[in-house]
Amino acid sequence: MPEILSAHDLIPRLQATRRLVDNTLQDRIERCANAAERVGLEELQAEFELKLTMIRMNLEHLMSRYAQQMKAARQGGGNSNASLTLDAHETVAVESARTLYRWAQELAT
Repeated sequence: MPEILSAHDLIPRLQATRRLVDNTLQDRIERCANAAERVGLEELQAEFELKLTMIRMNLEHLMSRYAQQMKAARQGGGNSNASLTLDAHETVAVESARTLYRWAQELAT
């Protein structure tokens, strides 16, 4: 059964995760004296960007599927606390976003 999720929870966390990881990795890359470690951090940064792209594409799909309901909610004609039912790809994207968020928190510490 697909997961039910409030979009208000995921999008701000995804944006915060992107800023945190971008800043943390860029800072570590700039301070890194070891060439092999620098390459590893750059590969990690590229992997992060790929995951973000996949997540973003699936969230865009989710938002387009629910565009009418979201428009009604913004205009006050719908339930502003409504949840969205995710398909299999969107569920993977949400779980990936959550994993990325936890990973970013660990990276920053």
